[in-house]
Amino acid sequence: MAPGSRLTTLPPAFDTVHAPLAHWARTKPHAVAVDDGVTRLDFAELARQVTARATVLKQSSSSAVCWVSDVPETDNAAPLLLSFLSIIAAGRTAAVSDPDWPPSVREQIFARVAAGVGAEIAPAVATASTPFYIGFTSGSSGLPKGFRRNHGSWTSSFDICLESFGAGAGATMLVPGRLSHSTFLFGALLGLWSGAGIRLQSRFSPAAALDTLARKGNDGAGAMVAVPSQLILMLDLAQRRALSPMPDVQLLMIGGAPWTRARTPELQALFPQARIIEFYGASETSFIAWTDSDSTLPDHVVGRPFSNVEVRIDAAAPNTPGLIYVRSPMVFKDYVTLNEQSDQPALLRDGDWLSVRDVGHLDAQGRLHLLGRQQRMLLAQGKNLFPEEVESVLAAHPAVNAASVQGIPDAVRGVQVAVLLQLNEAVSADALSAWCRERLEPYKIPRRFYVCEDWPLTPSGKSDHKQLAQLLGSPDSPTLRPL
Repeated sequence: MAPGSRLTTLPPAFDTVHAPLAHWARTKPHAVAVDDGVTRLDFAELARQVTARATVLKQSSSSAVCWVSDVPETDNAAPLLLSFLSIIAAGRTAAVSDPDWPPSVREQIFARVAAGVGAEIAPAVATASTPFYIGFTSGSSGLPKGFRRNHGSWTSSFDICLESFGAGAGATMLVPGRLSHSTFLFGALLGLWSGAGIRLQSRFSPAAALDTLARKGNDGAGAMVAVPSQLILMLDLAQRRALSPMPDVQLLMIGGAPWTRARTPELQALFPQARIIEFYGASETSFIAWTDSDSTLPDHVVGRPFSNVEVRIDAAAPNTPGLIYVRSPMVFKDYVTLNEQSDQPALLRDGDWLSVRDVGHLDAQGRLHLLGRQQRMLLAQGKNLFPEEVESVLAAHPAVNAASVQGIPDAVRGVQVAVLLQLNEAVSADALSAWCRERLEPYKIPRRFYVCEDWPLTPSGKSDHKQLAQLLGSPDSPTLRPL
């Protein structure tokens, strides 16, 4: 059996996210469940500690929501995961804060969560419909908004992941990021759900990630969930070090932001036996669509909907782009931090259908094309322009590491298209304009190019477009210069 492979088949079904712990503690007690490089727990010990802590929590509090204990910024992520599992095993909802929140933001969010859940009492027994998790995503007002999920929304997500992605989804999972980011928390819980175990890395290091994937035996990992920026850093380091291919890696799951498919062949060469999966979704919807990564696939194709997801397009006319609505057992329950009309997010509901205001269409092959988010759409020369399309084209240029397209008000054109760039080698604005002209309609080509020396990222590793827009509005910013 290859290193990192799943050691046994899954039991028929679990109703709650933490239910597999007891099963694996009985059937494979000495298999490694969690290893973060400092703390190493087998399934028997993990289940014992979770049960003991959950018992104490039940006896000490009836509160429906408990905050996951903060952990100092070290590579030791296991204590945070142990706290999370203990809270949900006690039938409570685990609210996971971000260590980067300033004190004032933290105070506001804690107060709003308390007000949002009110006097809710934790149930005696957790079921699929019981809330278990409050995560946080960017809010339109600047304050992160808390989204709440039931157990069933993620147990359904685990099951469809194992069904869709094949045996690699049941391999030992490398999780190279903070558990305050829902993508990495999901990856960690998937590794426990499958019984294959997880390798945690709270502070991403491309060298450490590559070392873990290359390692043989019980210390290695056969699968990884990652955001594109992490994989790019890993590829660049692997090339500088002339690393050998890693044939024991079975699956790479890419989410959180668009992947630059021009680099898929490099990724496949480094991991020759891996299935490389791109998935599309949102904090409120979980999985929506997925595809095997292919360098020939158009950038805006995000794949076919998962088998348990229905997609509809609300468009003004047939065969035109429109708002993407989804219906599935994986959608979230509600928001818990919104108490003012001005805070209401760009979320639409129509009965069981939900839209996060992404715009796209389905083609004749049933593939979903994602043009971008409605809120970021620009009106340039009287035509709709989705920044994500232009950003994907620019990110495919060898000199460009990241791009953020913004609109500068213009009395004639509506907006002038500007782009902020993070470069990895010297390039001229004329060269980038020529690159765009070969791939884009004229009105989509940026008129102004800027280089940002200190590229801001969100906690999940995505480009922080809001902060970049603020930099563009501050011409004296020392981190920004015309190209």
